[in-house]
Amino acid sequence: MKAIVSTADVRCDHDGKVQNNPSQHWVQIAGDPVLVDDDPEGRAIVRCPNIGATMKPCTKTLRVFTGYSDWIRVDGHAVVLDNLDGLTDGTVPGTVHYQVRIPGQSFVEVSA
Repeated sequence: MKAIVSTADVRCDHDGKVQNNPSQHWVQIAGDPVLVDDDPEGRAIVRCPNIGATMKPCTKTLRVFTGYSDWIRVDGHAVVLDNLDGLTDGTVPGTVHYQVRIPGQSFVEVSA
């Protein structure tokens, strides 16, 4: 699995784009900060097309189910991996996921 960085393409199931915001900047890969635990949570999602009379577009990421390294840490926080999977606040509640499309780097592979 690859570590993901701030330029990673993370999207909801409807193709809305998650706005990455790294909490640390001193560990980088090719000049981009590595994301660590809690970075993917509570982030804005933009341009989610899930719009309709009874539909709520994804606007925010919720907690992560999988995608944190058990072994690699930065300042005590687990590195985020490209198997990242969590839920969004979009409809139908509890069913819409966000996942990594492109990790943002292709150099560093990490153990789960």
